[in-house]
Amino acid sequence: MKFSIAHRVTNTNMKADKKKTTGGLIVAAGKISKRNELNPLSQIGSITVIKRIILTFQSVGISPIVIITGHESEEIEHHLANYGVIFLRNDQYENSQMFDSAKLGLEFLKNKCEQVIFTPVNIPMFTPDTIHGMMKLDEKILSPSYHGKAGHPLLIASELIPRILEYGGNMGMEGAIKSIGIERKWINVEDEGIIHDTDNINQLNELLKKHNEHMLHPFVKISIEKETLLFNSRTKLLLLLIQDTHSVRSACRHIALSYSKAWDMLNKLEKELGYAVVERKHGGSRGGKTSLTKEGLEFLNKYEQFEENVRKYAKEEFNRLF
Repeated sequence: MKFSIAHRVTNTNMKADKKKTTGGLIVAAGKISKRNELNPLSQIGSITVIKRIILTFQSVGISPIVIITGHESEEIEHHLANYGVIFLRNDQYENSQMFDSAKLGLEFLKNKCEQVIFTPVNIPMFTPDTIHGMMKLDEKILSPSYHGKAGHPLLIASELIPRILEYGGNMGMEGAIKSIGIERKWINVEDEGIIHDTDNINQLNELLKKHNEHMLHPFVKISIEKETLLFNSRTKLLLLLIQDTHSVRSACRHIALSYSKAWDMLNKLEKELGYAVVERKHGGSRGGKTSLTKEGLEFLNKYEQFEENVRKYAKEEFNRLF
């Protein structure tokens, strides 16, 4: 079975921090299976199902966030192009299971963070408080439970990902977890959203007001500008993916960005900074290769530190004032 997947990442964005770095994985590859089930682009309240999960992830600092697409992939990518997420396509989604899509995302994330929060797109109403509580616990495999009922999302320590990827049985994620031989731990939460999926529209609508109250958080958009925009979160993601894939074209595919637009962004950045950000190597038996220069990588690392400091301050001030 062949999937479209990025190359293994070089660990450029890991930082020495007491707080564990946490990536997010949302599987949205399959077709809708039930007549009354919402698709990822259906709205709950004023936003779509998939956007609600992304905003929930972002509110607790999860990054990077990977979306596995398949059915309606172009529509989903266009809808989320400006939300700072990474897209991976499962081109064989019609002939594969959800676990195959999950493995695609786990392969991409395994060297980018210390733990991963995974959910299928049809469970959109768990709260940020639930994820935050899970992230704080030092567990290898962790699931939330509401009044004795198991739910999503699932937390997976990245050190276990290679063993999960090795699983070739037919019992999906549940079978992969059992094959590892590590006990899954549970956290009891007062969050009914962990157990309701999108085939129960009425129940989701009843949870809407409570979920929106939990989503209240500061959202800071950070950019560097001169006369016009020079660098922002999307440019940052472009550089990270270039360093990962060694290809501008491949990086563009993962963030729904045109190739020409990407080079416009890179050329403008280099002109304003006064030095090369990317290094282009042409020819060879394996074709060309693009990576970040030493100066480009240093600029990227400084921006990420600046971004982290600003968001930390914004959250502290928000909590103090509100």
